[in-house]
Amino acid sequence: MFQIGKTIVSEEILQNDFVCNLNACKGACCVGGEYGAPLDDSETDKLVNIYDDVKPFLRPEGIEAIEEHGTFVKGEDGEWETPLVNNNECAYVIFSDNGMAKCGLEAAYEAGATKWKKPISCYLYPVRTREYSEFTAVNYHKWEICDPACALGEELKVPIYKFVKDALIQKFGEDWYRELEEVAAENVK
Repeated sequence: MFQIGKTIVSEEILQNDFVCNLNACKGACCVGGEYGAPLDDSETDKLVNIYDDVKPFLRPEGIEAIEEHGTFVKGEDGEWETPLVNNNECAYVIFSDNGMAKCGLEAAYEAGATKWKKPISCYLYPVRTREYSEFTAVNYHKWEICDPACALGEELKVPIYKFVKDALIQKFGEDWYRELEEVAAENVK
């Protein structure tokens, strides 16, 4: 672990490689698991405000889950997250013709219906952040469904921190990311 500003960062995001391999996993991270996508407090308001614009991009099952539970829910850990369809996939997930899971929020953004792409937790994945009173933890979330992404990242030699560069800059800023690159240059051979 090392510190950049008010963040404590795991070396794993420097040492491990990762490139999403949607052809292999079909977007399983949006479908698997027991919880919705983690949300920052500010993102809950965004979901409420853009729901009517996003709704035409969603599946009927997702709309039903959102209208029953709300645009966001409080998870078992007390944190905000996206609601689920049948305790399985994210309510905002849509599927392509070949069965690949995609984000309905991102589809709305790409179509120009909204100005918000998706929750930062999704954009950052496989990096997970956790806010504490004195600092923010920045960690690598290893999940076996992402083994093909790890293999592709290794093949292409793309470390996690480079794969999620834009998301890290969105979350922490360009100066923070430049410092991360300096740490990586000093510590990763």
